Amino acid sequence: MTSEVEMMAPAGAGQGTSRIEPAVLEARESEHADSPAPSIGRLPIPAHVAIIMDGNGRWAASRGLPRVEGHRRGVEAVRRAVRSAIELGITYLTIYGFSSENWRRPPTEVADLMGLLKLFVRRDLAELHANNVRVRIIGDRDGLSPDIAGLLAEAETRTRANTGLTLVVAFNYGGRQEILRAVRSIARAVAEGCIRPDEIGMDSVAEALDTAGIPDPDLVIRTSGEQRLSNFLTWQTAYSEYVMAPEFWPDFDHDTFRAAINEYHRRDRRFGDLSGKAG
Repeated sequence: MTSEVEMMAPAGAGQGTSRIEPAVLEARESEHADSPAPSIGRLPIPAHVAIIMDGNGRWAASRGLPRVEGHRRGVEAVRRAVRSAIELGITYLTIYGFSSENWRRPPTEVADLMGLLKLFVRRDLAELHANNVRVRIIGDRDGLSPDIAGLLAEAETRTRANTGLTLVVAFNYGGRQEILRAVRSIARAVAEGCIRPDEIGMDSVAEALDTAGIPDPDLVIRTSGEQRLSNFLTWQTAYSEYVMAPEFWPDFDHDTFRAAINEYHRRDRRFGDLSGKAG
């Protein structure tokens, strides 16, 4: 999968930021003692982490390998990220698998990415299901080939009753396109007399998005050093914290994941308020 990025690990970034070194999390036991959230070293884990997987192609190019090898290694990084999310106690993990703009890539690369998606579902769905992972797909499914649409539906249907980590895969996804679909849906409801214009609020929009029922991300991680959202969860990330890791996606591992969470814990989330830590 891939976004402005790449399948199971997007492409197109640069160097930039220095490496985020894992830090030892310290906090007095009295702090967060009553918090029911999973934690590392007594600090609560973000409930929802979203990842823009970037840098497959550059990872391969830096090693003199074909781009498809970077995508293959990106799939391995997805497996590591899911295992880490389960181990860390994260409730929702959203990955930017394939963006609406990725269809512009050369047909051979798109075919490689679709082949990797099929392979991932066929090989990994059983393990995800065995680990109580629920798969949810967001994005536009209109126009997808029957085999791809069928695989996405199978992943959701087979894992629907699972109660552990929810793995949200953004496939054929674009944040602006998602908002446009939501606006059209609300406009139809108004035209049909189901809702008055003055009844439309923030919740109305949120419920019309692909992510209805999913909490907004607490933390967004982007690999490869780029510092932009690339049309990812445009509405949902209004108050998310961002960590831009310099590693290419195929190098993303448990230490990188923990380092991003450590950095998240250093942020002061005020949500427009003046008080200290809000979450």
